[in-house]
Amino acid sequence: MSKSIIQVSNIVKSVTDSSGVLTILQDVSFLLEAGESVAIVGASGSGKSTLLSIVAGLDTPSSGRVEIDGIDFFALDEDGRAVLRGKQMGFVFQSFQLLPHMTALENVMLPLELRGDVDAKTAAVAMLKRVGLGERLGHYPKVLSGGEQQRVALARAFVVRPAILLADEPTGSLDHTTGQQVMDLMFELNRERGTALLLVTHDAKIAASCSRQLVMDAGNLR
Repeated sequence: MSKSIIQVSNIVKSVTDSSGVLTILQDVSFLLEAGESVAIVGASGSGKSTLLSIVAGLDTPSSGRVEIDGIDFFALDEDGRAVLRGKQMGFVFQSFQLLPHMTALENVMLPLELRGDVDAKTAAVAMLKRVGLGERLGHYPKVLSGGEQQRVALARAFVVRPAILLADEPTGSLDHTTGQQVMDLMFELNRERGTALLLVTHDAKIAASCSRQLVMDAGNLR
């Protein structure tokens, strides 16, 4: 039997503004198995990115529970969640989130150095070669194309061998062809490394490439 790496139970997220209480997520529950690829889809404003942020521990639910590999995420304090994220999760964003003053190699080395790996450079070089950027190690983000920057972001995410990869519109800033190349690479790495993939996307083709889809509709999962 597959092991659930993420268990989301009865998540509610509400915020209060001048017009009253707005419920963004309503009683959302799902499981993500180790090695599985799952797309979160739905209209803009349906709660997709909020759900992903809560799974990442970057936002807190009003009620409900998120377990990461059996650990109650929100029973931990902020520092504890950061430690768990560092051990278990990789992230890929639409805007790449590369550090502009660091080379491609330095960007990929950074998460390894932060957790104290003694040979971060060797692992980072190997990962950049794996994503086809072996000739771009010393290049800064500003001289890389959008597709190259997203491949650096993928290398940075996968170099720590995360159990979970969370991706928020990972092809949103790329043209169709480049976006498809990036997604093909992401799915290859997902299969090679047994990483569970949870991604938010508006792209029906990308969603269909995942093993299943979670459809959000006005804060509800259907």
